[in-house]
Amino acid sequence: MMPAPESKEPKLDNKDEKMTDADTVQKPKSPEEIAALVLNDIKQNFGFLDKAAGNFEPRFSMRVLRGLGNLRRRLTPDILVSTVDAAYPSPSHKSAALILKYLGKEGSTMEIDESSSDSSTPVVLPEIDIYVLVLLQVYLLDQGDLVKLNSFNDEAITILRGYNRRTLDALAAKMWFYYAYGKELNKQVVELRPLLLAVLRTSTLRHDTETRAMLTTLLLRNYLHTQAISQAHQLVLKADFPEAAATSVVARYLYYVGRIKAIQLDYSAANESLIGAIRKAPQTSYAAGFLQAAHKLKVIIELLMGDIPERSWFREPMYEKALSPYMDLVKAVRIGEVPQFSDTIEKYGAVFKKDGTYMLILRLRQNVIKTGIRMMSLSYSKISLRDICIRLHLDSEESAEYIVAKAIRDGVIEATIDHEKGFMQSKEILDIYSTQEPNMAFHERIKFCISLHNESVKAMRYPMNQHRVELKNVEEAREREKELASEIQEGDMEDDDGDFDGL
Repeated sequence: MMPAPESKEPKLDNKDEKMTDADTVQKPKSPEEIAALVLNDIKQNFGFLDKAAGNFEPRFSMRVLRGLGNLRRRLTPDILVSTVDAAYPSPSHKSAALILKYLGKEGSTMEIDESSSDSSTPVVLPEIDIYVLVLLQVYLLDQGDLVKLNSFNDEAITILRGYNRRTLDALAAKMWFYYAYGKELNKQVVELRPLLLAVLRTSTLRHDTETRAMLTTLLLRNYLHTQAISQAHQLVLKADFPEAAATSVVARYLYYVGRIKAIQLDYSAANESLIGAIRKAPQTSYAAGFLQAAHKLKVIIELLMGDIPERSWFREPMYEKALSPYMDLVKAVRIGEVPQFSDTIEKYGAVFKKDGTYMLILRLRQNVIKTGIRMMSLSYSKISLRDICIRLHLDSEESAEYIVAKAIRDGVIEATIDHEKGFMQSKEILDIYSTQEPNMAFHERIKFCISLHNESVKAMRYPMNQHRVELKNVEEAREREKELASEIQEGDMEDDDGDFDGL
């Protein structure tokens, strides 16, 4: 057997192998390449907005707005100037001149043929116009220049109010959001309110769903910012919030409604609103701030309702650090320790005030006392009012007697008070399955499942203008039937009769 011939391919040494591996590693992109990629994404969004306007498809506009968060972190003045060059036919255009003025780049755009007539100048699509203005809004907001931002917002809103197109609804709602947020940062909350109310009336008359939903949410935020709870409640009652609004706006609206209901002592309705807000909010890191605020408020409401929140909430990485003060609060309420509850409020008072939950937390003192009384009623069959006063750190035995009597009336404990001898006598624990509580819990679960099913059905997406295609098909079928009927009437009936005779 002949030996196999040796391979004549040269072997690579370690140095060559290292060089090959190094060649496969991608080099970091230069600022010019990054700017080109960002500009390409913006031009691609222009195409989506053109489709949204041409086909009356709002999903293309929503797709553009969903990518705004990722795009805003890469915006630079040079990229915005190139965007103006791509969007507007001339730097003398009203919006183009406005953007270049606030960028400090006046006179730096492309050259224009002065001999071209105004009639041949292409018209800028309003959707693209407003989108570029929104890009400058978020850029100025990220730069932190509030004076320039509010000045630009006033002029940009004037341009927006000059349009009346339903394909602009999503972009208009986003512009109004940044406009109101800029005014809020500039401490002009009360001054903003009349304009928001006027635009809300206009959007309602125009059946502008997205803008109406956004303005209703902004007004609720405005009222809560100044503690105008009664006005916010009246707005919720009288303003019909559109069900077809964007999911993120619905989540924000439900959160504000939950805050209003909690302040008005309607804890059950507040809890339902917050459950809906958490379920509808995006479960991503981009919505971490909103989800943390909603969970903080929900923890307080559950404690006010007499329930203990699930421990799994406090273990999730997204909420673990933010909910740490509330975990200590839950521990104090769960065991009914008034001193520990007071120490927690004193320790984290600044955090609670910043979160806007401080006033609701102060209401929990009565719940802590009731919990302590319930723990004592389960531990002792008979206990004196003096011991209750000492354990709960109350002022007098009369206060302890009043609190125990209220707990018995509210159904917190099953006991009786001996006023002459001054002690509380606990009753025997009943079988919970002999009461209506399991039935009520089962009813609440069924109600939740039915509401979830109904909202899921409402959230299903259907192709826009599908009914027009069906109507077109029906019209074509009717035309074919008419043609067939006319051919039968104009045809030779004798041939048909002969065919029947042959059968």
